[in-house]
Amino acid sequence: MKTFFKALFQEIFDVSYTLFKIMIPIIIAVKILQELGIIEYLGIILEPLMSLVGLPESMGLVWATTVMTSIYGGMLIFVSQAPADPLTVAQVTVLGGMMLLAHGLPIEVRIAQKAGMSIWFSLLIRVGGGILYGWLLFHIYSAGDWLQQPNQLIWRAEVSTDASLIAWGITQLKSLAMIQIIIIVLLFFLKILKLIGIEKLLAIILSPILKILGISKQATTITIVGITLGLAYGGGLLIKEAQQDKLAKKDVFTAIALLALLHSLIEDTLLILLLGADLSGVLWFRLLFSLVFISVLSRLVLKMDDKAFERVLCSKT
Repeated sequence: MKTFFKALFQEIFDVSYTLFKIMIPIIIAVKILQELGIIEYLGIILEPLMSLVGLPESMGLVWATTVMTSIYGGMLIFVSQAPADPLTVAQVTVLGGMMLLAHGLPIEVRIAQKAGMSIWFSLLIRVGGGILYGWLLFHIYSAGDWLQQPNQLIWRAEVSTDASLIAWGITQLKSLAMIQIIIIVLLFFLKILKLIGIEKLLAIILSPILKILGISKQATTITIVGITLGLAYGGGLLIKEAQQDKLAKKDVFTAIALLALLHSLIEDTLLILLLGADLSGVLWFRLLFSLVFISVLSRLVLKMDDKAFERVLCSKT
């Protein structure tokens, strides 16, 4: 029992230290960019892209805020804006799908980099994947004339009147404290699952899907954690495994690529549904898109020469 808790506390410290070392400086940097109005300029840059996915230009700021901060940040901008023409359910679903694929990139791209994926490819798969996803959804819904009814918001934002740095700091500390609690609970249950053999059972059950995606059995539990809870948790565990050389680089790369497109499947999906999006685009098509994309990518990665793979697709840190 003493050995169990000693190993558990060490894992909690390692994962927490790795994540917070990445997250805290980036949270501060993003706040500075926000105060300088840089995110608004990014929204202006993204405005022309919105026409490619059938959205009004004003939605560029919604996606820019989501990309730089979080889904919550994008949701606040979305509900505070009132486009001249009300959006359809199809349009909100397209926007929601793009938000799900590309959000919180300053933190999540850095986590992916620490796990072994190059920054340029991480940005490409998230931003490029988000645009491609939105474009595909837009044309699918347009071709079938589906979900063209006016959108109805399920959620209304409660905007805080306290915009001080102290209030912002308290909010960030609460978020970090919640992350720490989740890490403790998560690692405890993962250790229990290993002891009673559930981890091996999951690997056996999911082996056909993992084989198609090119993800090893050793990365099964970590991948499931990332898909259900979020990239920060799955990525944090992948970083630890990668640093200890427990997983091959190509296995880590494929797993982090999957998590880039398909993570926090429960919480994030529910958040976007609150905006009025349809489940077909924010869950089912996202699952299909991610699985097809990663199955193709994994085959290309496996065929790559190891030196070329590390030079082109892997991070140097």
